[in-house]
Amino acid sequence: LLEGEAPTIDGDGEQTRDFTFVRNVVEANLAAAAAGQPAGKSLNIACGDRISINELFARLRDLVGSDIEAIHGKPRPGDVRDSQADIALAAEVLHYEPTVDLATGLAETVAWYRTQGDDSRAGTANQTGRQVKW
Repeated sequence: LLEGEAPTIDGDGEQTRDFTFVRNVVEANLAAAAAGQPAGKSLNIACGDRISINELFARLRDLVGSDIEAIHGKPRPGDVRDSQADIALAAEVLHYEPTVDLATGLAETVAWYRTQGDDSRAGTANQTGRQVKW
């Protein structure tokens, strides 16, 4: 969207996911390191809410100020239709609760990408003095 290109959404875009901002994950990891208690337990770290890919796209489009429409491709084979994390155990063990909601996380992410050169949008980063491709 920042480059004026239409993204491709796999399938109809009505599949849902529980997205979270990276700061939530960092805070949960720091809490786990300090707790000592969750060793050997698997904890879901997320926002505990879900959003469709189409709604996520619409929010990003609004943040960017674009009127570009997404291209819908074929559904991915084996893709889970709906996904939402149960963060109850993380709340119990770590007293975790997300501090950054989806709207704030998306706004911060778009703002960050706007401050970066073309490398960040092309799938490269140079934050540690070396070039990394993904």
